[in-house]
Amino acid sequence: MADDCVLCPLRPEELRQRIARILGPDGGEAAAIKDGPNRELSFASFVGTDKNFLCEIAKIPLAARCDCEVLITGETGTGKELCARAVHQLGRRRRLPFVCVDCGALPDPLFENEMFGHERGAFTDARHAQKGLVAIAEGGTLFLDEIDSLSLRAQSKLLRFLEDRTYKPLGAEKFARANVRIVAASNRDLDREVENKAFRRDLFFRINVLRIHMRPLRERSGDIAPLAQYFLRLSCDEMGRTGKVLAPSTLHLLECLDWPGNVRELYNIIRRAVVFSEGRQILAVHIAPAATCDPIAIPNFRKARAEALDAFERRYAKAMLRKHGGNITRAAREAGKDRRAFGRLVKRHNINPFE
Repeated sequence: MADDCVLCPLRPEELRQRIARILGPDGGEAAAIKDGPNRELSFASFVGTDKNFLCEIAKIPLAARCDCEVLITGETGTGKELCARAVHQLGRRRRLPFVCVDCGALPDPLFENEMFGHERGAFTDARHAQKGLVAIAEGGTLFLDEIDSLSLRAQSKLLRFLEDRTYKPLGAEKFARANVRIVAASNRDLDREVENKAFRRDLFFRINVLRIHMRPLRERSGDIAPLAQYFLRLSCDEMGRTGKVLAPSTLHLLECLDWPGNVRELYNIIRRAVVFSEGRQILAVHIAPAATCDPIAIPNFRKARAEALDAFERRYAKAMLRKHGGNITRAAREAGKDRRAFGRLVKRHNINPFE
C-alpha cells in the first residue's frame, strides 16, 4: 500500500517534506544513519532543483513500497549508497538491518564464506560457526555496492542465490532460505559490461528491475551553489564556526570546476575550506584544487564571473542542441532566445551542433 505520491513538476521542498513525513519523527536521517560521514550526507543528494535529478529522486519512495530488486547507477560520489539507504528507510523493512557489502573488497576465494557463512569444521581453523552477510541482513536489505567488481564465478553464485533466495553455508548439509531485499549499485555502464562479457547478462536482468540513476554533479551545475551552502551550514555547525559565508567569486569558481568526485568531493572541499579559512568569508583560494591553489593563479572577481558565464553558456547551448538533435531553431525556441542570437552563441563557443 502506498504511503504517499508525488506529481510532476516536482518542488524540492515538498519532496523533502513528504519523505520526512513518511519517515516520522524517529525515522529521519539520524535514525537511518548513525554518527560518521554518512550522517552529514544522509539527504544531501536530495538538495537541488535540476528537473532530471528530481525525477530520479521521485522514484525512491515508489521503489521503497515494493520488494523488487533495485539497481542504482552513477559515478563515484553521486550518492548511490545514500539512495539505497533511503529506499530501505522508506520501506516496510526500515526497522530491520541494512547491510552494505563492498563487492570490490570481497576476494573471489572468500566470496561464499563472506556472503553465506560457514559451519564449525567446514575448513581448517573453522572452530566456530559464522553467519554470512546474507544471514546478518535477514529481514532487511542487502546492499551490493560495486557489484560490477565481482568475478564471473562469484556472479554465478550470486545469481543462484537471487533466483530462489536459498543458500548453503560452507560445511552445512541443508540449504537455508533468506528473506532479504536486494539493492545493487554500480559506477560502471553495466549495459556495456554485459556486451563486453565482463558481467553476466542473466544476472544483469535479475537485478535491473527498478533502476535509479544518480546524475553527476557536472550535469547539475545549477545545484552546485545550493549544495555548497548546505554543506557550509553542516560543516560550520559541526565545527562550531558559525557565521561563515561563501564569497561570490568562490561560488563562481565552484560552478566552473568539473567535479570528478561529484557531491562527495564538493562536501570535502567545503569542510576543508571551513577549517583553513580564518576570516568570515571563504575565498576562492580556500577552495581551489591543489594544482591551482596559488593565490596568484586565482582570477579576480570580474574575470572569474566572465569565465563562469562563459562555461555556463557553453554547457547550456550544448545541452539544448543535444536535446533537439542539433536543430538550432528548436533549441533557440525552448531557450527563449532569438534564433540568430542563439546561432551566434553556438558559433562563439565553437560548438558542433551534431557532436
